[in-house]
Formats: sequence, C-alpha cells, structure tokens
Amino acid sequence: MSPTLQTMLSDAQSGVLLFGITPPRKNTSPERVKEITEVTLQRLSRLDLDGLILYDITDESDRIAADRPFPFLPTLDPAAFHEEHLGGWDRPAVIYRCIGKYDEDELRTWLHGVDPGRVLSVFVGASSGEKPVRTDLRRAQELRAEIRPDLPLGAVVISERHTRSGDEHLRMLAKQERGCTFFISQVIYDVGETKNLISDYFYACRERSLQPRPMIFTLSLCGSPKTLEFLKWLGVDVPRWLQNTLRHSPDPLADSYRECLSMARDLQAFCTHLGMPYGFHVESVSIRKAEIEGATNLAAEIGKLLRR
Repeated sequence: MSPTLQTMLSDAQSGVLLFGITPPRKNTSPERVKEITEVTLQRLSRLDLDGLILYDITDESDRIAADRPFPFLPTLDPAAFHEEHLGGWDRPAVIYRCIGKYDEDELRTWLHGVDPGRVLSVFVGASSGEKPVRTDLRRAQELRAEIRPDLPLGAVVISERHTRSGDEHLRMLAKQERGCTFFISQVIYDVGETKNLISDYFYACRERSLQPRPMIFTLSLCGSPKTLEFLKWLGVDVPRWLQNTLRHSPDPLADSYRECLSMARDLQAFCTHLGMPYGFHVESVSIRKAEIEGATNLAAEIGKLLRR
C-alpha cells in the first residue's frame, strides 16, 4: 500500500504531488456546484495525486494600490465545500484557511470537527500589516496546538519575500517551532530566488540539527498577458526575459507549460543533490478550458518526472 500524504509529510519524504483548485463562486447555484464538482472529480481521477489543495480566497486589495487585473469574486468556504460536495474524493485534502477572516469561536468549532485522517491545513496570515483581522496567525497556530494537535499543519513560503528581506528561512524555522511540518510555496517563476531560499533554510536546519521539512513547489500556467499581469499583482517575480517571451509568444500557454516543466526538473535536481525533501503542487484556478486542461496535463507529466 502506498503511503498517505500525511505519512509522506510527517516522514519528510520527497515526491509529493498535489493539485490545487478554488471552490466554486459563492453565488453559484446548487445545481451548478454539483456539475462543477462532478467534472472536477472526473478530471482528478486521471491523475495519480497524493492530495488536493482547496484554496481559501480573500480580498488582497489592501496589499497593493494597483487595480486587481481580475475582479475579486468570493468563493464557497473550502472546508464546507469539501465536507458537503467532495465525498467522492478518496484522498486527503489540504484546506487553506485565511485566518484573519475567522473569529476564534469559528476556528474552534472547525478544529473540533475536522478529521485529520482526511484533512490537512495551511494557515495563511493577513495580506498586509494594515489589514484588520479577527484572529492573527500566531493565535490560530496556538488554537490548533490546543484543540487539534494531530491536524497536520503547513505554512506558505514566499521566495520574493526572501529576496527582499533575506529572512524568509528564519520565518520558516519559527513556523516549524510552532507546529508546521510542511511548507507550500507561492507560485514560482524565478527558480534562482527559490533555490536561494531553500539553500538558506536547509543549512540553517543543519546548523540547528533540525530535520528540514518538505517544501512543496507551486507551479501555475500563464496563458495570457492578463494572467501575467495578475501574477505580478500577486507579487510573483517573473524574470524579464520570461515576461518578454510570454508577452510576445503566439502561444503563451505552451511556452509557460515548457518553462514550468523546466523549473520542476531544475528544482528536483537541486533538492535531490542537497538532500532537501520536496514535492510539487500544480495550481489550476483559471476558468479557461485550455488552461484547466493544461494544468491537468502538467500534473500528469510531473507525476512521471517523480517516477510514480
């Protein structure tokens, strides 16, 4: 029997493969939610995944003054969507929680009811220091330790933040001390920045005689100039040469697909040489059919890369 996602992460094994989606929009009719779920499960059934990521969406307009390239559209709560509609999904789900949206009572209720055999979680802090929050990240981590310490907990890692401040690896160590056993990156388009972060984290763990926790690298296709602008709005660093390629390409989806595979191979080789546990997460948040199919194909090809 293959190890579960929970086992692979707790044992710091390499080779995890995840696929990430957002729940349907909040104003979607129940009939349409059912249709979307059925199509999604059919698509996922063709992939040899270890788990599914369900994003929790929040408005990040406080983080940047520029207009959002795509409008913010609230989605169904990921935990409720998982519980009510994904009974046909037979593998674990990693449910993101934008902690600032919830008060302590809401988090307590969810933590008491969650099943760690089916669910892992990633707690996400506020998008900026000015954003009002109902619960902060540190308090949410404390609640999880008090109420559901057996719930596997992950954290978001941002290579761009490391490039600016040089201390993202120390943030990782602090989150590790507070119970995080795995990390999932923001979307990656600059491999050099990510390798710098991984190297700093790995050797900081060695200095402290700590086991490095798995890093799951997030890859996301860019099929249009507008999507490229959205990546930049989100704070993703896309090298200028690659921006030029995607802007002038007759088929940016094919070019970004090629680059995502190249990044996956590069990161796999780097982590294998270093001895750093790693995995991949293919994000599929577009509503365009070509990008959805492209993400599915990318996940299948990365599965082959991992020799599954």
